[in-house]
Amino acid sequence: MATAILGKKVGMTRYYDAEGKNVPVTVIQAGPCFVSQVKTVETDGYEAIQIAFEDIKARNSTFQLIGHDAKAGLGSKRFHREVRLGEGEAAGYEPGQEIGVEAFDAVKYVDVIGTSKGKGTQGPMKRHGFAGQEASHGVERKHRSPGSVGGRSSNLGTGKPKKGIRMAGRMGNERVTVRSIEVIGVDKEKGLLLVKGPVPGANKGLVMVREATRLYKRKAKNA
Repeated sequence: MATAILGKKVGMTRYYDAEGKNVPVTVIQAGPCFVSQVKTVETDGYEAIQIAFEDIKARNSTFQLIGHDAKAGLGSKRFHREVRLGEGEAAGYEPGQEIGVEAFDAVKYVDVIGTSKGKGTQGPMKRHGFAGQEASHGVERKHRSPGSVGGRSSNLGTGKPKKGIRMAGRMGNERVTVRSIEVIGVDKEKGLLLVKGPVPGANKGLVMVREATRLYKRKAKNA
């Protein structure tokens, strides 16, 4: 069965393993989530489950979502996400079923999906790591400029800058997936999941944790 759960990023801290090594970890308040819909090949053409997370007052939801959750025997939920399943796996789920952090007991590596922090409109030095212009004599108020862009005007002979050129623009506030990070610990009583290193998004931001979909040879051997 697919292992996935919704949660909220609590923040980062340190964890000392059995050897006394200091490991930076991110704490995620994972679940509890509930199955709000089960999709099968007969009804939808593919197999998947929809999981719902975090209670919400009915007046802050919509009639459609209220009815959708009620059909599964649930109260109004704030977040809903779909998890694709393999052939025959949908039979192991039923509407209203609870999914807790204990589902990750036997999982060693996970992918964490979140929305990165929005940084607004930024220049090319911050957004793309450009070095900028020379900081010596002869450069007049152009130190953080991207430089010439007209030399790339070979976009189908139109004379316009080539598509995809790195320039100033919006930075952050986009979906980011951190792949194959190690699960350090699972606290079933408090519903906490500890993963190694940073994950995208701000504290209290929504994240989706799923079992890693691809691993390098070393990690695959450990898993």
